[in-house]
Amino acid sequence: MKHFLIGIALLITTLSVAQQGTTSPYSFFGIGNLKFKGTVENRSMGGIGVYSDSIHINIQNPAGIAGLRLVNYSISGSHRVNTIATSEESQKATTTTLDYLAIGIPMGKFGASFGLIPYTSTGYKLENTNGPTTTQYSGEGGLNKAFFALGYEITPELSIGLEANYDFGNIENTTLSTQEDIQLGTKEINRSDLKGFSFNLGALYKKKVSEKLEFMSSLTYTPETDFKSENGRTLSTFLVLGNGNTADIDLREITVEDTDFTFPSQITLGAGIGAPKNWFIGGEFSTQKTSNLTNRTFELENVIFEDASKFRIGGFYIPEYNSFSSYWKRVVYRGGFRFEQTGLNINSESINEFGISFGLGLPMGRTFSNINLGLELGKRGTKNNGLVEESFFNIFISLSLNDKWFEKRLYD
Repeated sequence: MKHFLIGIALLITTLSVAQQGTTSPYSFFGIGNLKFKGTVENRSMGGIGVYSDSIHINIQNPAGIAGLRLVNYSISGSHRVNTIATSEESQKATTTTLDYLAIGIPMGKFGASFGLIPYTSTGYKLENTNGPTTTQYSGEGGLNKAFFALGYEITPELSIGLEANYDFGNIENTTLSTQEDIQLGTKEINRSDLKGFSFNLGALYKKKVSEKLEFMSSLTYTPETDFKSENGRTLSTFLVLGNGNTADIDLREITVEDTDFTFPSQITLGAGIGAPKNWFIGGEFSTQKTSNLTNRTFELENVIFEDASKFRIGGFYIPEYNSFSSYWKRVVYRGGFRFEQTGLNINSESINEFGISFGLGLPMGRTFSNINLGLELGKRGTKNNGLVEESFFNIFISLSLNDKWFEKRLYD
């Protein structure tokens, strides 16, 4: 019970800081950029979630929770350096964020997990000058996911799982327009408060194909979900002050109709093969009906939402997991790459993303706990047709701590 209360306290504390930031201009569209849903261990292997074991939590496939044999606490943060470039210039921006907090609990053939993870993020600052008029665009916010997952081991080879999520958050877009030599400007703020429930279904299959090799396959499905979007808009005239700040002098609330925002369904198939506690290589394919997406309160020209897809390949290698002579032989070496069609089409250009990742799982003493380090290099977008290309470098770290609950004491 003590451990459980500590976990609840950590989760509540994290609610105020979990929303993940971004510096991508593409986060303006829809409800922001979709964040990676998975652990640092998964992310270091190109993002694959097909692999599950008994000491690491799996937050991509709820069926993987059934295989836990130790209580697992997992928390992660990351630092991102983003270079945003057009055909004429480039700028750098950085963000440091908390990525997830999750706790997994084994219960015989059942396994449960709960936690908090950022789901989408919005964060951009843009400026456009057209003659004497300068327009500045900025946005912030995103959608968070508080989840509870339950997995069940039907047989030693087959597990199924269900994840229930409460999704909540807000997104605010601001437009400032000023003219040269005129002290007054105009400001428009659009805000959407989003909330709703979603579900994720999963299945995981493991099969020994030889004395040393084991085959794994996985399936996850997220049904289409309707979120409630409570929308608001304010218009104001502001005074440009000498120190660069502004002061509103005529603020008006504009009534905007609330909407039901449909978030698309997604299905992911994965498969891989490896030698337990030694090596593994696998791949995944996901498809998502993002062609159903729309912007929350406004329509945009030259913007089309297409169906999205993701290809991921990755794996790990452990030289000798129980080595007494060398610490580095017990280290987990991970790597992978991914290619994603984001589903966003602007000015007849599909916005795609590519990333290559590497990572280390560093054992903590003789326990099953470990520190996971990872890095990722990648690109998103294009410089064609007046668009921007992002080159990013991510560094991420997590703690994966294991413990035993409900042990009987031999001595008082």
